[in-house]
Amino acid sequence: MVKVTVLSDNKVIALRPQGLKAEWGFSALIECSEPILFDAGQTGIAFENLQLLNKPIPKKIVLSHGHYDHTGGLLPFLRDVKLYAHPDAFLPRIYKGEYIGIPFRRERIEDKAEVIEHREPIEVSKNVWALGEIPRQFETALLKDSYIIRDGKLEEDKILDDQSLAVKTDKGVLLILGCCHSGLRNTVRWAEEVTGDEVKFIVGGTHLIAYSPEKIREIISKLDFEFIAPCHCTGLKAEFLLMEMLGDRFKMVGSGSVIEV
Repeated sequence: MVKVTVLSDNKVIALRPQGLKAEWGFSALIECSEPILFDAGQTGIAFENLQLLNKPIPKKIVLSHGHYDHTGGLLPFLRDVKLYAHPDAFLPRIYKGEYIGIPFRRERIEDKAEVIEHREPIEVSKNVWALGEIPRQFETALLKDSYIIRDGKLEEDKILDDQSLAVKTDKGVLLILGCCHSGLRNTVRWAEEVTGDEVKFIVGGTHLIAYSPEKIREIISKLDFEFIAPCHCTGLKAEFLLMEMLGDRFKMVGSGSVIEV
């Protein structure tokens, strides 16, 4: 059995334990052969919720991409860990004139973590893959007026570091998304190619907030899954639309929610 606990999200829906917090950000703990942290939220809330839920401190961390709302809460988790990320995740980023990259220097991370850069898929634990750079055939969810600084030069940010986590189970692939800037259809397709199995369960930020209701219906109609538990950058309007479309195949989650496969 694989267990996913949402440590940081825009909302809290769990009644217990009392004191769970929310923020604009995403973080999840994946418990399988070993605990793995996927993203760390925006502030220290993910770590606070981890302690409140009495969860193990992971020794492996995967970053979905280098935006502040997925990396700002990293420091409390950096206790002799391995951290997996695309090399672009550490570059400075600007969105509408404001800095939105990792909010501290890479050296602070490397002080307490072994950083493993990768562009290709990598098996971070048994049957768990960080998907690396995702090929893009279908729609993507990029940000307008967004730039990355590479070699001292400003360039359009295509968020090439966007990756997701795929866990192969005996029931199919569990796909955990950070923001899914690479696009939901592209990410599902790549996860299936990497794992050699079908994606049946989806949890996390889908960035469907970027699309019209008609486009969302089109995207979802092309996918075949047992359930989706969208949060963070999905947007409440898109979540309510998915709830209406999918019925029992939709799961609402927030900080403290647990998904078992």
